[in-house]
Amino acid sequence: MSKKPTRPHRKAPAKSAGLVGVGLDNHDGHKRVTQGEQFVLVGGSEETHGRMTETVVKTFEELKRRDKRLESVDPRELADIVHKSTPR
Repeated sequence: MSKKPTRPHRKAPAKSAGLVGVGLDNHDGHKRVTQGEQFVLVGGSEETHGRMTETVVKTFEELKRRDKRLESVDPRELADIVHKSTPR
């Protein structure tokens, strides 16, 4: 009786996640880019880029308060957090 050769047991790749923000209302010629460990924001007017930055910072603060990571949070919950984190 022959045995099938066994494959080495591989770990599943770790999940990764990130947020991308794109501002499309830039008319002053400045190239704005802000990046962090799990996000990148590009473009936008000074006001729009600032709002995106504030939203991302508040979003990650709320995730931390909830003891959740971007990789594991439910997409609907993340959408709710982002919506509540957006400056009015």
